[in-house]
Amino acid sequence: MGSTPQKHKSLTHVLMQSERVKTLVKESAEELSSVNEGIKEELTNHGPMPGVEDALEKSEAVESKVQEASDGLSVVNLALKAEVKERNVLEGELAAVKEQGEFDRHAALHDHLTGLPNRALFYDRLGLELRQAKRHGWKLAVMFVDLDCFKIINDTYGHDAGDCILRATARRLTESTRGEDTVSRYGGDEFLILINEVRDEANISLVAQNILNKIQTPCDIRTHDRTISRSIKASMGITVFPNDGTSADTLIRNADRAMYVAKRNKSGYSFAA
Repeated sequence: MGSTPQKHKSLTHVLMQSERVKTLVKESAEELSSVNEGIKEELTNHGPMPGVEDALEKSEAVESKVQEASDGLSVVNLALKAEVKERNVLEGELAAVKEQGEFDRHAALHDHLTGLPNRALFYDRLGLELRQAKRHGWKLAVMFVDLDCFKIINDTYGHDAGDCILRATARRLTESTRGEDTVSRYGGDEFLILINEVRDEANISLVAQNILNKIQTPCDIRTHDRTISRSIKASMGITVFPNDGTSADTLIRNADRAMYVAKRNKSGYSFAA
C-alpha cells in the first residue's frame, strides 16, 4: 500500500511523456503532409517525374504510418488518463478508509467524554511498561484516583455539570504528569495514572500531592443561566512495582484498596500496605 502514491506519480509521469510524444508525432504528420502537398504541386506544374513520384509514394506511406501512430497514441493517452483518474478515486477512497480506521481505533481505545485512554488501553500500556520494568529493573507507580462527593455535583447541578468536572479533572491530571506517563479514565469518576521509571520513591508523594492540589482548584460550571465555581477534592491510592505487585491486576486492585483507605481517613492519598 505504501508504494501506491509512487506508482501513481510514475503513471502520471508516463502520461506526460506520452502526451509530449503525441504532440511531436502529430507535428511530424502535419509537416509530412505539408511536404507531400508541395511535391504534388510541383508534379502538377512540371509534369511526370518518375523518381520524385516514387519518393512521393514512399513519403505518403510514411505519412500514413505517422498519422496511424498519432491516432494510436491518442487512444493510449485516453486510456492512461482514465487510469490516472481511477487511481485518484481509489487513492481518495483509500485515504478515507484509513482515516475512518484511525478514527475507529482511537474511539475504541479512548474515553469519548474526556479523550483520555480508556481502561483497555491503560491495561495495554501498563502491561508493556511492566515488561520493560522487569527487564531493566525499573520501578513504576500506579495511582487510583476517585473524586470525593462527585454524586452530589451530579444530583445538585445535573449531568452536564458533572461532565464539566470530569473533563476539567482529566485536563488537570494530564497537566500534572509527564508525557511518557499515562492518564486514563477508569470509569465513572475514577481515574488511573501510570508513572513510568520511578527513580526515587520519595518523589511519588510529591507527585501525588501536586495532583490532588491541582484537582481541587475551583472549577467554573455553567448551569442553566448562571456560572458557579466549585472545588472538588479527590482520594488517591498508590502502588509501586515490584513492592506491591508484579501484575497489572494486582497493582490496580491494591491501588483501589489504598484509595478507600485514603477516603476513609481523609488523608488525600495512601500507599498500599
